[in-house]
Amino acid sequence: MKLLIVSDSHGLQDELIVIKERHADVDKMIHCGDSELLQNSKEMANFLSVRGNCDYDASYVNDRVEKVGEATCLVTHGHLYNVKMSMMNLHYKAREVGANVACFGHSHVAGAEVMDGVLFINPGSTLLPRMRKERTYAILEVEDNEATVQFYDISGEHIPSMQLTCTLA
Repeated sequence: MKLLIVSDSHGLQDELIVIKERHADVDKMIHCGDSELLQNSKEMANFLSVRGNCDYDASYVNDRVEKVGEATCLVTHGHLYNVKMSMMNLHYKAREVGANVACFGHSHVAGAEVMDGVLFINPGSTLLPRMRKERTYAILEVEDNEATVQFYDISGEHIPSMQLTCTLA
């Protein structure tokens, strides 16, 4: 199973469509919030999306739980869990809902790490990255409990140094 993960696109439209077309082979697409677009817009079509602190379309939900193969993914923006300060609240929420993967944004800092059996993925921002120059998004592939997270810049260039492979709990 393959999952496209995007966050913090802050009004980008054409770029979201290009990313979706480039990765048309994914099984699911997730937007972790702050799209600043209406949920029923053509750019957000087919995204399983959540509401960020800059989203004003009330039809977005704050959190969602999605099955992706062997993974159970908690999807949220992160602002409600104070992710800029600590991952602890998000970790507790992931455990509460039985998720072994937590996808989030808000900080605009791309990265993936495993903490206490939960894989945390922040795809970064496709508009305003922090801590690196690339405007990024991520692809999660899960096969037989093995997860691989790969990061790409907005032009589709793979960033091998950011790749993470782990076994899901």
